[in-house]
Amino acid sequence: MYEKMGIMSKYAPLGPFLRSRATEEAAMTFEEVEAVIGAPLPPAAGRHAAWWSNNPSNNVMTQVWLEAGYRTERVDLGGRKLVFRRAVKPATGPPRTAPRPGLIAALRGKLGGTVRMAPGFDPTAPTGERWYAEA
Repeated sequence: MYEKMGIMSKYAPLGPFLRSRATEEAAMTFEEVEAVIGAPLPPAAGRHAAWWSNNPSNNVMTQVWLEAGYRTERVDLGGRKLVFRRAVKPATGPPRTAPRPGLIAALRGKLGGTVRMAPGFDPTAPTGERWYAEA
């Protein structure tokens, strides 16, 4: 899989490791990450929290954990640890029903002059985002 993406690197073993997890979070020390990848992390990983950011253009390892369906959280450089959290999955279950007739028009009327909504935008539709309070 990573060969197709041009990501064959020392970080590739992290992908299967994370995908095999049955939990939403994988709390790891930097040493545990090194044990999984079988190599030391670069010095920047221990000095700069930005190295652990979820920006896909950040570094090769970022692409591996994102491709595995995880995001990093709670990076603690002093404690040399972090948490990989499973990314939000699309909701499963019955399809969402259409809003009550007139609801969109009523919302547009109430919000008129305060905000602009693009034609076709449904302000009642769930965004699919989850927000977590910082630990």
